[in-house]
Amino acid sequence: MIEVRHLTKIYGNFVAVRDVSFNADKGSILGFLGPNGAGKTTTMRIITGFMPATSGTVVIDGLDIFDNSLEARRRIGYLPENPPLYPDMRVDSYLRFVAKLRGVKGSQIEDALDHALKVCGLEDMTHRICGQLSKGYRQRVGLAQALIHDPPVLVLDEPTIGLDPRQIHEIRGLIKTMATNERTVVLSTHILPEVSQICDKVVIINGGRVALEQKIADLPSGTSLEDVFLQAITKEHHELEGSGEETLEEVGAGRS
Repeated sequence: MIEVRHLTKIYGNFVAVRDVSFNADKGSILGFLGPNGAGKTTTMRIITGFMPATSGTVVIDGLDIFDNSLEARRRIGYLPENPPLYPDMRVDSYLRFVAKLRGVKGSQIEDALDHALKVCGLEDMTHRICGQLSKGYRQRVGLAQALIHDPPVLVLDEPTIGLDPRQIHEIRGLIKTMATNERTVVLSTHILPEVSQICDKVVIINGGRVALEQKIADLPSGTSLEDVFLQAITKEHHELEGSGEETLEEVGAGRS
């Protein structure tokens, strides 16, 4: 469903993403992990067509995101770290507006709206102003706008950041219901329990490179995801040091 091959993004002399490759199978939830500055958000933006790559390819549901950008992006629902809401709009008006932008036919908009409201638990928030919602409900509206056109791919960047434990539990449940046999979810997060509880596969990125790609079920028995994460990024860091390449953190320190 998602194929990322040799993805690289360079800003001047700064390599933000370095030869990244991984797959996300149809109907799976992929956890995309890494420390701060690892290149996660840059990779998400390239995958969703919001940013060009310096080199490499991304194929979404059989379509190259660069060669067939419009068609490929129609197959993606994207929730960035900060939900793209219009604070002065009502929830229902905002979601109708997004549905039109995503190409939902006029006769199908109300059905799409009803479905998104129901799935995201927003049926009682229909006439509320987006800017007056709690953080948790703003995240729900963000999920609804990503889902409104029923895309086969969902890309979620830190969907539970800033939420309280109850809200985190609720959003995790929503994400699990969004992954179906016909839909693939990519979840970028810092929160390891989210990945271990709801994901089928994990990709760990460090220094702009993939340090580990493995199915959750294949992780060593008795080993926590935290241990796997720390081992992967430590190994990658040592390999970068041995090759004489700078990590993203070292490049950033040199610039400050």
